[in-house]
Amino acid sequence: MATIDYEKEYDNRARVPEHVDIFARWHRDAEAYRQASPNAELGLKYGPSERQFIDIFPAKNADAPVALFIHGGWWRTLHPREFSHSAAGLNAHGVTVAMAGYDLCPNVSIATITGQMRAACLFLWRKYHRRIMVFGHSAGGHLAACMLATEWKALDANLPNDCAPNDLVPAAYSISGVFDLLPLTHVSQNADLKLDDASARAASPILWHVPAGRTLDCVVGGIESAEFLRQSRDMADTWGARGVATRYEEIPGANHFTVVDPLADPDSKMSKRIAELAKMVRGIPL
Repeated sequence: MATIDYEKEYDNRARVPEHVDIFARWHRDAEAYRQASPNAELGLKYGPSERQFIDIFPAKNADAPVALFIHGGWWRTLHPREFSHSAAGLNAHGVTVAMAGYDLCPNVSIATITGQMRAACLFLWRKYHRRIMVFGHSAGGHLAACMLATEWKALDANLPNDCAPNDLVPAAYSISGVFDLLPLTHVSQNADLKLDDASARAASPILWHVPAGRTLDCVVGGIESAEFLRQSRDMADTWGARGVATRYEEIPGANHFTVVDPLADPDSKMSKRIAELAKMVRGIPL
């Protein structure tokens, strides 16, 4: 049996040498979208640190569905404001989009980041008092799945009766996510992630209990590495067998970075599907 070269499989920047140009394009498009969104609420604090903030790009309807986007970057790089333009597709479909920041490894652990995203979800519940759907890319895809599997009432037994419902996040859409973190103990990025076998297992949502009846889409670029394809395929199969409504899809010709480009296009299959999930969560007839 061939040995897997995890370093090669998970080094997306090496696999996509044009990532520098892609990041520059994201920066330009994101800044332009913020400038074109005068009603955006930027820099809402949900926690004490500098990166614990949420930018909100509201739909015109105050009663609109709410979707939270979580950015990637191996839990150690990038910034939510590199993705502001990714709200365009959903905004055009009448969905309010929130984009959350979080502290980065090695300053904090992946477990801490997961907790911060839960705090961001609870912030949105207190602001809107409605269930939300969560979508994310790469590390954000991992975190989206973690939110789906969270039993919110179990977070704090002392929460008041009007706290978030246990199914606060009943649907998630993970783009190029990582759900089994054990392979990451073998890559150079682990110098920052600081995972050992025990913490990798604890942070792997593929191993978690998830209540039946929830919905997860696992989407990945068609030309991504075999490991990224496996991660999404295995997650859909594993959680599907546990009663989650899962769906696996490969985006033809997309690499680990261009796979998120359809989010900015209201006519893309991706934007339409996420809008469908957000409206389903909100209880809007489709």
